[in-house]
Amino acid sequence: MKNYRTAFFAMLATSMALAATLGLYWWRGSRQPAGPAPMEAGMDMGEQGGGPPAAVTEAKLAPVQIPVERLQRIGVRTAVVQQKMVSNEIRTVGNVEVDERRISYVQLRYPGWIKKVYVDSTYDYIKKGQPLFTIYSPDLVTTEQEYLIAKRNQATLGKSDVPGVATGSNALLEGAVERLRRWEIPARELEKLEKNGKVEQEMEVDSPTTGFVTERNAVPNQYVQPDTRLYTVADFSTVWVYAAVFQSDIGQIKPGNAVVITTDAYTGRKFSGRVDFIWPQVDMATRTVRVRLVIPNPGLLLKPGMFVNVSVSVPLGRHLTIPASGVLQSGTRSIVFVDHGGGSLEPREVELGQQAGSDYVVNKGVKAGERVITAANFLIDSESQLQALMGPLTPAAPAATAGPEKAAQENVQAHFSTDPATPRKGSNLYRVHLTGADGAGVGGAQVSVRSFMPGMPQMGMAAINVESKLEEKGGGVYEGTVQLPSGGTWKITITAVKNGSVLVTTQTSVSAEGGM
Repeated sequence: MKNYRTAFFAMLATSMALAATLGLYWWRGSRQPAGPAPMEAGMDMGEQGGGPPAAVTEAKLAPVQIPVERLQRIGVRTAVVQQKMVSNEIRTVGNVEVDERRISYVQLRYPGWIKKVYVDSTYDYIKKGQPLFTIYSPDLVTTEQEYLIAKRNQATLGKSDVPGVATGSNALLEGAVERLRRWEIPARELEKLEKNGKVEQEMEVDSPTTGFVTERNAVPNQYVQPDTRLYTVADFSTVWVYAAVFQSDIGQIKPGNAVVITTDAYTGRKFSGRVDFIWPQVDMATRTVRVRLVIPNPGLLLKPGMFVNVSVSVPLGRHLTIPASGVLQSGTRSIVFVDHGGGSLEPREVELGQQAGSDYVVNKGVKAGERVITAANFLIDSESQLQALMGPLTPAAPAATAGPEKAAQENVQAHFSTDPATPRKGSNLYRVHLTGADGAGVGGAQVSVRSFMPGMPQMGMAAINVESKLEEKGGGVYEGTVQLPSGGTWKITITAVKNGSVLVTTQTSVSAEGGM
């Protein structure tokens, strides 16, 4: 019984402690403003709670003014937004195959025995009309004899006055001639038969097309029927290429699009063709669609089975375009920085269309003729985020300051250092030394240091901002301990204020050791 009561009271105490903890978290959450709060100094990225991560809010951006000399030092380049005809280039790979429309079979329309074989090797190159073999066919010999008899009868009976005799002799001749034609007897054999007036026991069979022999079944003394396939001949003057196109690109390709293929076998040589057919299904394993290309093959250089590189040109029409290097993908937004001249840069969200090679089609956000930044975008993005964050917090200098006091303020310099010399994730000592024009230390100021790391929405990381107030140590030296929650590059902004006036505001950057 005593053990039971002890367990009961222990459970009750645990429940009350848990309820108090939950109530404290609820109270603290209700006091915080809506939206993600800046990370507190000293809080590690992995210590913000074990629940699911909150949605990352896109960092605010603000226009920035950067001296032209500094833009040149960091390698900023610009390009003009322009209207032009654009086309996309889709690259993939493929394999050369035989054009099935250019395959021919050699078969006879009558039975017989093969006697001599002239083309006796696979992959021999033959031309149309070239003799392949000779054949002896009793049916053919009989029909030729009927033709000669009908020819002689037509010569003697064709002039008969007896009704039906002349007509019958002509019908017999025409029947024999028609039977020979249907058997596709070459014209030269008919001419020889008519000229010599005697039947040839063996007849030559010619190739019906030009190409390579890919299959041979004709051998001497073989008895063949009309259904016997004796040769297969492929014409390689035009070939097919089967290319695999990703389903994300297949919507841009249409039959008739121009294509260019290259192969390592012929360095620098390009073969042009067109898209012929697009398969109506997607390969579930590779998520690609098979596309058939028709490629003329001058010199028969392309061989079936070759591996080739394929480039499909897709015309997109006339559009407003900007270089792809000028677009900064920031989470769900696409940002460009418009250069207004004189170091004035404006961040602007744009709506992008298709990518056309090294350019993007722009649907909304910029106008033709404007200049956009195409290099060092990330540095300018960091500067813009910092200005957006610090704009309302930086004390404004008075409109005018008279005489020597103004001159003294303009000549104040801030020298920043850290201990250790290379800062690290965790505790660090910030030190600022204020000096005047004469090199003497400036005391009595309020010095603050802001450490800022831009957000990376694509990685689910919000911007980190650490505000630190330094204490005066004498001789113009100000120090303070700062907890950096992450390693990486930090943007440091130093602001010194005295008697309500800004003595100096300067920026630098440091690279802290340690992981994210």
